[in-house]
Amino acid sequence: MTLEDIKAAVDAGQTVHWANTGYVVHKDRLGQYLITYLPNGSCIGLTDRGGHQLNGKEAKFFIARSKDSAENPGRQSRPDGQGRGGAH
Repeated sequence: MTLEDIKAAVDAGQTVHWANTGYVVHKDRLGQYLITYLPNGSCIGLTDRGGHQLNGKEAKFFIARSKDSAENPGRQSRPDGQGRGGAH
């Protein structure tokens, strides 16, 4: 997903993940797009300080596919099968 795709999906209310379902992209009340690690709530910016380059590769961002992914953060693999989720 491109930076524009990610922002549009978040703005449309879709759940966008980075790397695996344990990381969620959201927009805070100040209008900043952040990546939050759900297990501990830590955040990083979606982009570099200039706001132009993603903090992560485009291929690692994806839209949630099922209700199960929201209930089991970190357990669903990325679309390319390289997820960091727990043992299945």
